[in-house]
Amino acid sequence: MYRLRNAGYRACLVGGGVRDLLLGREPKDFDVATDAHPEHVRSLFRNCRLIGRRFRLAHVHFGPDIIEVATFRGLHDPDNDDDERDALLDERGRIVRDNVYGSIEEDALRRDFTVNALYYDIENFTVIDYVGGLEDLQAGLIRLIGDPEKRFREDPVRMLRALRFATKLGLRLHPETEAPLHALGQLLRDIPSARLFDEMLKLFLSGHGLQTFEGLRHHRLFEQLFPLTERALSREEQGFPHIFLARALENTDKRLAEGKPVTPAFLIAALLWEPVRERLPQFLEDGESELMAMQLAADEVLRLQAERTALPRRFSTPAREIWAMQLRLPRHSGRRAQKLMEHPRFRAAYDFLLLRGEAGEQVGELCEWWTQFLEGDDGARDAMLHGTGARTRSTRRRHRSKGAAGSVSG
Repeated sequence: MYRLRNAGYRACLVGGGVRDLLLGREPKDFDVATDAHPEHVRSLFRNCRLIGRRFRLAHVHFGPDIIEVATFRGLHDPDNDDDERDALLDERGRIVRDNVYGSIEEDALRRDFTVNALYYDIENFTVIDYVGGLEDLQAGLIRLIGDPEKRFREDPVRMLRALRFATKLGLRLHPETEAPLHALGQLLRDIPSARLFDEMLKLFLSGHGLQTFEGLRHHRLFEQLFPLTERALSREEQGFPHIFLARALENTDKRLAEGKPVTPAFLIAALLWEPVRERLPQFLEDGESELMAMQLAADEVLRLQAERTALPRRFSTPAREIWAMQLRLPRHSGRRAQKLMEHPRFRAAYDFLLLRGEAGEQVGELCEWWTQFLEGDDGARDAMLHGTGARTRSTRRRHRSKGAAGSVSG
């Protein structure tokens, strides 16, 4: 910011970094807004790259960190034919290109939420607020700037961002911001699947995945992202609702809170498990083997899901393996158990199996067997493989408790 200022430009810290500092949180990253155009920023920083066509941005690299520098945006004027103004909206009002530059006041009005439109000015070390963001922050509100329906139509992903920020920051949606969500959710179908995949990761790997999931379902946005899963969840099984996905997201939140890694592959496997499980019997009835039926069910679900959110192969392939391992884990006699443990996806598949048991699927005994096998020494494992091992009292007690909880829900 000081280099930009010394070159004659205005530069302010803006957005989530300012918001989080005011909330007493540690910002994840820092964004800068300036009246310098992207090409001017690049001329000042050798470690700068220009990215994007829809929104032209400058990324200034400092080691592993990236400072995103955006030029102040101007207001759209659809009747203005000035060739220097570079903006384009589609027939539904969605912004497909936006490189209209303006003043800091206009830039504030162009931002999505009031709490994200706060600027920290290094000229006098003050927070500048043009849209009532400080007041909304104190009131605990997420509020769109401008007409909510128009702003959601400009960029439907703002609906997902509104819920994500509200959940992450512990804020409430302003009634006028919340009102259009049900009616406009279908606009998400026009968003590129790759962008929705990135948003999906932010939604469910934020550490508040379960609460976000519940909010998405409440506002009927989850069905726009995962229609197959929503249909499966809407049907009860033996009079009980499906709770596997909720348990999986709860477990994901717990792991993130403990600083443990969570792979998107496991998340994909959990999000799509119910539709895969639902289709499996259909292929079995057609005479397919279990493994082939699982493969066909996975093919169909992943193909249909890819129409909504991109599923990079580096994540979808491990998800397939986690599902396939659910059929291999029961086949643990002889030397198979040791070979299964050497599979690169074994640990994820075992954790997946435990979640299935907790959600009420009839896999309690299998969960108990594998847990005892993993906890046992070589002698105990050898005895189990030859059918001579006795369960330990602590293992029996622990899994009797889990089995009881599972039987209630399933």
